[in-house]
Amino acid sequence: MAHPDVMVVGQVARDLVLLVDDVPGPGGTAPVRRRRELLGGKGANQAVGLAQLGASVGLLGVVGDDEVGERLLALARADGIDVDPVLRRPGTTTGLIVDVVDAEARWRYLEDLPEATLLTVADVAGAAGALRAARAVLVQLQQPSGAALVAARAAREAGRLVVLDGAPTDPADTDALLALADVLRADAREVELIGGDAPRDAAGGIAAGRALLGRGPSLLAVEVAGEGNAFVWPGGALFVPLSETPTVDDTGAGDAFVAALALGVLRGDSPERAARYAVAAAGATVGHPGGRPALTPEAIRAQLDRIPG
Repeated sequence: MAHPDVMVVGQVARDLVLLVDDVPGPGGTAPVRRRRELLGGKGANQAVGLAQLGASVGLLGVVGDDEVGERLLALARADGIDVDPVLRRPGTTTGLIVDVVDAEARWRYLEDLPEATLLTVADVAGAAGALRAARAVLVQLQQPSGAALVAARAAREAGRLVVLDGAPTDPADTDALLALADVLRADAREVELIGGDAPRDAAGGIAAGRALLGRGPSLLAVEVAGEGNAFVWPGGALFVPLSETPTVDDTGAGDAFVAALALGVLRGDSPERAARYAVAAAGATVGHPGGRPALTPEAIRAQLDRIPG
């Protein structure tokens, strides 16, 4: 069996999306206008995005030994994702994320993610062969830092592309993780957690990226909330505004973004091209409820036309 192009290390959960006109206050009730039940979690969303973009992809995460876990794995297989590395944790309830989105595209998350649904060092060590065999490893840093370190180290030692998404759960591991990374994607809050101020404009995003560039990664993608993304690499920088797309729900934009960015770098795109590709993928995701990407070639082309500049 061929090895995947990309192994995604991250969260797998049931995603329940509820669209309402207004979120009720205490003691109130609101009808649900639309309901979607999906394969979700950041790791699974990133794997789906990569598969939609044409990459062969494997997923390392944890589900319970319940019926929900079995259903999610079936959905992932239908998406073309190799789920052989996913662990079925005995006695564990599969994670649940409830995404409540109002008519103003404001979302609220309710999460039931038991500790047993997170990857352990031993889990990742047991999958080291699969990580080394992939051409790239995308590590979602909502997982415990120790497990993330093992994944990034296994990929680095095998000479694979290492892409990190987010900020480490344990700040003490930040330097070690950054030193192993080729690419880091961080939103504004995560930049602040890593050790700086949240950027407020394009210049601030580029400055934040340059500060992180010296700590290991050779490509930084830094969000400027509500404005766009700054991309920094040795000898270059670029700010790409958000695409001009009406937003229904932006919860999955970051996952689509990092999936497209990882694939762009893996296939050898220039930083400028990979940057616009990532922003286009994010724009193709915000027009529908839920975090699941919908990255068709037509959607990507349409979004590229909507990115200013």
